[in-house]
Amino acid sequence: MDPATRRRRAALFLFFLIPGLSISSWVTRTPDIRDQLDVSTAQMGIVLFGLSVGSMIGILSSGTLVARFGTRPVMGVATLLIILSMAVIGGGTMLSSAPATTAGLFLFGAGMGGGEVAINIDGADVERITGRTVLPTLHGFFSLGTVVGAAFGILCTAVSWPVQWHLAGMAAVTAVMFAHAFRAIPHAVGKTRDRGGSRPDAAPAEVRVWKDPRLLLIGGVILAMALAEGSANDWLPLLMVDGHGVDPALGSAVYTGFAAAMTIGRFAGGLLIDRLGRAPVVRASAVCATLGIAVVVFADSAVLAGAAVLLWGLGASLGFPVTLSAAGDSGPDSAARVSLVAMIGYVAFLVGPPCLGFLGEHYGLRVAMIVVLAFTAVAIVLAPAVGKRSATASPATESATRP
Repeated sequence: MDPATRRRRAALFLFFLIPGLSISSWVTRTPDIRDQLDVSTAQMGIVLFGLSVGSMIGILSSGTLVARFGTRPVMGVATLLIILSMAVIGGGTMLSSAPATTAGLFLFGAGMGGGEVAINIDGADVERITGRTVLPTLHGFFSLGTVVGAAFGILCTAVSWPVQWHLAGMAAVTAVMFAHAFRAIPHAVGKTRDRGGSRPDAAPAEVRVWKDPRLLLIGGVILAMALAEGSANDWLPLLMVDGHGVDPALGSAVYTGFAAAMTIGRFAGGLLIDRLGRAPVVRASAVCATLGIAVVVFADSAVLAGAAVLLWGLGASLGFPVTLSAAGDSGPDSAARVSLVAMIGYVAFLVGPPCLGFLGEHYGLRVAMIVVLAFTAVAIVLAPAVGKRSATASPATESATRP
């Protein structure tokens, strides 16, 4: 691997680490944020709706922006939005303002969704250059960020450190990381349209990917697995506090266990996929997530539920990166395919938090998680769709991601 590619891969590690650190920073403080905002579980679902709307707007625009400008500027702006969101969420909590906190979550969602396609296309290009499986490891750095951020969040919760200062400090740290990483990302990766117009075949290609049955099945897998991951990110600390009666610090510790399991699964994922293939690994992941969620929902023991969260995390770990990789090489026009599947995955983030919040308000969060359980069970059946690489994918992927 040449030095430029090595620096680029290291920079992508940081681009995945930053949102992981950021999301776990505010997720571990959700009980404190809810209390300072003085809102109910259902109202907290509405606050989280800002995250969902921002994510969908970001993901819907990301593919088009990458095609027009390339991955570098899209990744840059998206990451800056994530950094800014930390300060806004902290400020909204300090002011006990639900609208301001919702706005901060909107910025975070827009940054996460807006950068999703760009960062993964850049990662896919590194896979092409190196000939190695890279995306699971890159996503592993996101999970590593959630572990580190969650551990620090637990410490801040235990010592009652104000949320606003916690999130402001995280914004400062991630801003330094961004300034270092941005320089190593090359220009024009993923750019397929000129400023003055678009490719003549762009619109027909976008229509064609919607008609690909296999791609839609891959979308079904990512929808289920993203819901499994996203529901834990949004609700797990509160699920343990309200559903199993643990204190907020222990609820944050359980979330840290989930994040640690996600990290282990993603760092081990590349080796497992190279040995066993995508479909068996995704099916085993869906089975693992289903078992873990079932125990959390139906077991009355907080200790058993906390242990089952590790299964939940291991099961959810490979869903997003593996399905995006499968989408990218499932046929021509890699960027459109990744964009479509990522958009389907983000439907989980749009629909999931408010729906689970409303269900949790009326029936309890443990009962609400049965919805997630049903989706992961369906993913077990759909897993073979992520299997074989399309014979026409490699040239198209290379064309779509060549610098």
